[in-house]
Formats: sequence, C-alpha cells, structure tokens
Amino acid sequence: MLTHLARNADGGARLLGWARTGTPAAEYPGLREREAQIEAGAGRSAADLIADLRASAAAFAAQYAQMPAAGWQNTVQWAAGQRHRAARVADARLCEVLIHHLDLRVGLTPDHWPADFVTYELKTVTSAFDTRDDAPSLRLHATDTDIRYEIRADDDAVVVHGRQASLLAWLMGRTPGDDLITDDGNTPPTPPFLY
Repeated sequence: MLTHLARNADGGARLLGWARTGTPAAEYPGLREREAQIEAGAGRSAADLIADLRASAAAFAAQYAQMPAAGWQNTVQWAAGQRHRAARVADARLCEVLIHHLDLRVGLTPDHWPADFVTYELKTVTSAFDTRDDAPSLRLHATDTDIRYEIRADDDAVVVHGRQASLLAWLMGRTPGDDLITDDGNTPPTPPFLY
C-alpha cells in the first residue's frame, strides 16, 4: 500500500507539473507499468518504503506549492484517459491518502475523515454507482446530516441508514457495513467493487 501511495504522489506531481508549465507529462508511463512499479516496490524494507513515500509526498507538495492560481484551471489527462482541471489532482490525492489510510489499519477510521470530504465523495461515489448495471438498487439515508442519496433506486430499493462516513466506507468496500442498518433491520448487501 505504501508503494501504491508513493507512485500515486509521483503521478500527481507529474500532472501538476504539466498544469503549471504547459508541458505534457504522463501521470504514469502506462497502467501496466504503474502496476509493475507498485509490485516491484512492495517487497522493500520498511525504512525504504517510508523514505520513498516521504520523497514522493515532498515532490507532490513542491509541485502543489509552485502552482500559480490560474494553473489550477488548466486541463490535464489522467492515465486512463479522463481529462480534468488540475484542481482535481489535489482532490484525487487527498482521496487516495484518506481512503488508503484505512487500508493500512493504523488506527484511522471513517470517523476521522473530514466532513466536507465525506459529503463530496459520497455524492461522487453514489453518482458513479448509479451508472453501473451491477449496482444494487439502494436508497441511502445519512442519519448525521439527513442527506439522502439514491443508487439505481426503484420500488425494490434497499433503504440503508447510517452516518455519512460509514455509508461511504461501506460503498468503497472499506468496511462490511455492520454499523449500518436497513429498514428491515439487516446489515446491507455488499456493493460491487468500486476501487
């Protein structure tokens, strides 16, 4: 996971450099190469992993700090082909760091996520699921904010209640949803893998 986070920082730094200078730079050499780099780096010592993560995070931070205000509006292209404004690079990096900290099992829980991040990401994730044929029919009720979300909702939709952070973590496959409840009192169904 640490190598994954380090390579993500490298890719983000390249995209920020592109937005800042106007010189196109690939986020990754290619998706296969990215996976190979992550695999190759995974077996290193803890000290090497941490040094790599720190160096890549510092490079990302340096590119971020150098970005002129107008540069955040410049469009860059992700490795998978999506084109977004450079401001999205910073959002994507924050998402990677916050989500994968759960995967590291170092004591961070969804309750540690900033509320604005959770609200934004829950809207993004429900929108992404809503376009998928394999997504279950759901009506979500965030009990802490009273915000409601729908995913492919129909008359047979399962209604799921819980805190926003818990709903987001469950939809992202980071928790089993055992702190959520459906209208019939059960734990909600496992959603398909998102990322």
